[in-house]
Amino acid sequence: MITLKKIGFIGIGLMGKGMSLNLLKAGYPVTVWNRTEAKTKPVVDAGAKLAKTPKEVAENSDIVISIVTGSDDVEEVILGENGAIYGAKKGDVFIDMSTISPIATVKIAEELEKKGVEMLDGPVSGGVIGATNGTLIIMVGGKEKVFEECKPILEAMGKTITYIGGNGDGQVCKAVNQILVGTTMLGVAEALVFAAKAGVDVERVHQAVSGGAAGSWQLTNNGARLLKDDMSPGFKIKDYIKDLRIIMETGDANKMPLPATALVLQMFRHCQAEDMLQDGTQAVVRAVEKLAGQKLVS
Repeated sequence: MITLKKIGFIGIGLMGKGMSLNLLKAGYPVTVWNRTEAKTKPVVDAGAKLAKTPKEVAENSDIVISIVTGSDDVEEVILGENGAIYGAKKGDVFIDMSTISPIATVKIAEELEKKGVEMLDGPVSGGVIGATNGTLIIMVGGKEKVFEECKPILEAMGKTITYIGGNGDGQVCKAVNQILVGTTMLGVAEALVFAAKAGVDVERVHQAVSGGAAGSWQLTNNGARLLKDDMSPGFKIKDYIKDLRIIMETGDANKMPLPATALVLQMFRHCQAEDMLQDGTQAVVRAVEKLAGQKLVS
């Protein structure tokens, strides 16, 4: 009989809830902690054990997974007071699935290594739907041997799991993903408003270009939302601006010019100034509409 690894899960938010539930469905024993304890209830009701601190999570786990907001939050739950590092034992593995700075990731991995604890960075793409359905795209950095050992656990949460390279490389890959998401989303918004401004039937335009060389996930999915004037979040602007900051900081550290991404950031800053942080990223169309003097949906 195979004994499954004990999993600790830190961060039961919109993403962590679905991911931890999928681990339970796969048969793993799961211990959870969240800053707001009430959010853990659905996972605890499904069979998870509740911990009072990240340290207690690690004490009860072989593998500790975290998915929280930003670099500072990851450092706090892993290295801070009552952090998971203080409950870890030699040979444990920490998998951070947050989207954070590659530089911070390397720093945390180095601190864990001093205690004999391995670390993988495994940021995800696919949003709440992917987290719920277990179909996330997971980009992994760390030692390849550790990745292979942890792959079955990742497969309980994701559909496409790719080993990228050393610590921090998964986060670089996620930054690449977010550059493509933002520049494409801005292009979709600009193109559709362009059609509306020219007086063309925008729904027919959307249908015509979606299946051709210009087709993309953003055009098909968020483009369809724009045609319904639906700004509800699949991924919130506030979280995307955080990702954009990470990209710009990483570009600065690597002396990499990012002209298109810089423009995307400024357009999303407009959304921030208009108190739209809780809207979905497709709401960048509001900035385009204001510049054009043209509503996409009247």
